[in-house]
Amino acid sequence: MTRERHARHGRWSRWWCARLRWWRAEEGRVTAFVVVLTTGILALTGLTLDGGLALAAKVRAGGQAEAAARAGAQAIDLAAYRATGIVRLMPGQAVASAQAHLAAEGATGTVTVSGDTVTVTVTASQPTQLLGLVGIGSLRVHGRGSAHPQRGMTSINP
Repeated sequence: MTRERHARHGRWSRWWCARLRWWRAEEGRVTAFVVVLTTGILALTGLTLDGGLALAAKVRAGGQAEAAARAGAQAIDLAAYRATGIVRLMPGQAVASAQAHLAAEGATGTVTVSGDTVTVTVTASQPTQLLGLVGIGSLRVHGRGSAHPQRGMTSINP
């Protein structure tokens, strides 16, 4: 019985020593895995955080563009309207009104008037939080809005 016990103990001891040698001989393989995994997690976190911030900035730029276009569409030629009943824009005043509205909101953009439609395009830059670690300092977003003057209520939209 004693020989059998010593034989089992010897096999166990050899197995355990082999495992210890294997663990000691890993020489940094786990460390490289942790570095790659941490980099991947930071990249995904950066895309999530900065992507959300860029989406919010895009929505804000769209709202600013729409509001500026509505401000520009209020620049109607009152003399022509009173004389003929036709609603017509004054292009110079429409551009100036839209630009003034953008300046009041702290935004920059381009304003164009085509016929009776005022179109505003706002371009903004959203600074990044985590993507700056990989060299992406900011994301550009664009918003666009257009409006034209209306006379009275034409229909009710639910």
